[in-house]
Amino acid sequence: MSRTKLFFGAIIMVLLLFVLTASSFKPEHSKVIISDPNPVKTLAEKREIKLYNIRQKALNEALTSYFNKAIKSGDIVGAGVSIVSGDSVILSDGYGKRSFNGTENVDGETLFRLGSISKGFTGVLAANLESEGKLHLDDKVADYLPNFHFGDNQNTQKIEIAHLLSHTTGTPYHSYTDLVEAGLDMSSISEKFNKVNPISTPGSQYSYQNAMFSVSQEVMLKATGKNIQTLLTDKFFEPLGMNSVSMDHKTLINTENIALPHIKRGNRWRTVLPRDNYYNAIAAGGINANSMDMAKWMRFLLGHNPEVMSKDAMAQAFKPFIELKGHSKYYQKWPSHVKSSYGFGWRIHTLKENEKALEETIWHHGGSVNNYRNEIALFPDSDLGICVLINGPSKLVKTVIPDLRAIVKSIYEQELEIATSI
Repeated sequence: MSRTKLFFGAIIMVLLLFVLTASSFKPEHSKVIISDPNPVKTLAEKREIKLYNIRQKALNEALTSYFNKAIKSGDIVGAGVSIVSGDSVILSDGYGKRSFNGTENVDGETLFRLGSISKGFTGVLAANLESEGKLHLDDKVADYLPNFHFGDNQNTQKIEIAHLLSHTTGTPYHSYTDLVEAGLDMSSISEKFNKVNPISTPGSQYSYQNAMFSVSQEVMLKATGKNIQTLLTDKFFEPLGMNSVSMDHKTLINTENIALPHIKRGNRWRTVLPRDNYYNAIAAGGINANSMDMAKWMRFLLGHNPEVMSKDAMAQAFKPFIELKGHSKYYQKWPSHVKSSYGFGWRIHTLKENEKALEETIWHHGGSVNNYRNEIALFPDSDLGICVLINGPSKLVKTVIPDLRAIVKSIYEQELEIATSI
């Protein structure tokens, strides 16, 4: 019995030794080879990176040439430019100088006054408040502001928030802009319209406004208990990281990297100081920003920050409310222009290159204040945004949007020959 146990014990020991030896043995050439699971994708990524670099170089060269030509001809002193395509900021930079007699160049962080581009912020803010149920665009202004009167009582009771934001209250062109520029607070101005005679019934005629448009900020204050500065900051500027934005004169003049405004005397530019007008009317023209933050704003408007505001809610601001008749405005002379309307703080244009082409929509606005002259345009069908901020009056603003659109299209929407060889 003991011999049998020893015999089986010996066998077990031999088997255990064999197993341990075999498990530690590796053939001389047994290397683990991990193959690339998707070599085609890797090549595609390399092509995409190279194509991106090629396009970025082409865009920088084209815009440098374009704006240098404008500077050399005396059309502009400096410009801040931002371009957004899809989810990407493809350019946020500057050209020229902050001051004609200075040496500092404009860059993506140089601050400008936006002027009436501010109206677009107000329109989107109103759409945001409506989506939250804080107000409705068809609410009557008099329900929020009992001391607001325009025309007789019947006319007053017809005026809606939508009419304020679309310049269709029936107020004569630029009524009380002088009071805005004089610095009177909007609460007081809103109570003076009883001295103005309407030129049309509410909603029937477009007549551009700054004062009546800015009555909207008083309505928002009543609806939310917060002023427009707080609303814009809390809802948009902070969540979007728009850190340079300000809405007062003191912050503007205490900013080191600022583009100073200019006036032209003959063929000579002269630098002037920023004035403090329109900061009582933030809704119409009181926002300051740089190109980097305007890029963030456009990216948001194109729907790439749904956590801040949904595209469906934002779409309310871009619905055509009143047709802009005539053909004399500069934007009505853009190539392929078909028609224009005004929404809420935005002009909405329709373009069509030819009979077979699809119609293209543009959300657009200009801005002019204190000798700053600016343009912003969104092309939602192409997921593209362009903003140009200029520190002086310039004829360039009449064509800069279609000009830059053509440059971007030639570089980003056409197949580059070199791409096939990558």
